[in-house]
Amino acid sequence: MNRRNFSYQLICGALLAASGAVRSWAQPATPDEGIDYRTLREIVPTSSPGKIEVLEFFWYACPHCYHLEPHLAKWKASLGADVVFRRVHVAFRGDTHQKIFYTLEAMGRAEALNAKVFDEIHQRNNPLAGLPDAAEWARKQGLDVAKFEAAWNSFGVQTQQKRANALVAGYRVDGVPTFGINGRYVTSPAMVGGSHVRALQVVDFLIAQERKAKR
Repeated sequence: MNRRNFSYQLICGALLAASGAVRSWAQPATPDEGIDYRTLREIVPTSSPGKIEVLEFFWYACPHCYHLEPHLAKWKASLGADVVFRRVHVAFRGDTHQKIFYTLEAMGRAEALNAKVFDEIHQRNNPLAGLPDAAEWARKQGLDVAKFEAAWNSFGVQTQQKRANALVAGYRVDGVPTFGINGRYVTSPAMVGGSHVRALQVVDFLIAQERKAKR
């Protein structure tokens, strides 16, 4: 991915978010099934028994995922105790970025370093295109490179990748960012006109639907 194409993606992402913000203000409060979200034909098993599980399908190189981050941080802080939020990294255009995410997860550093991965790609125009680049980036973050590379090649990371790919297939994810709600629903900024705020409002609506179903 060259710098010119990368800059173009960022500009497009910013314009999409801006246009979506206008639409979200004008939309009715109640989301419409088939427009703002879709119901899955087959329920996807969750890994959070007794909780409402929300998944964010994302890709580090996606400019829309990058612009979603500040909205997502505020939204996560407001979640109830009955909701579990997890990220699922897709394997778009190869699995290097997916391996970075699950390697960081295996080391217990994903939550702390996700923002820095996004910044490295979108602010410093470093695509982190393979293990050598990823290992050098990890070294600069103060990580033990030997441990990073060991996790990268581990069976555990490979297993997490397979699980992520199975979830992508189960939720029928064909673009990011996309949200999967409790194995039953899917919504995304693209479905609601590009608005990150509106997409999270729809997620909240679907969480409420799941709460009612559990009563």
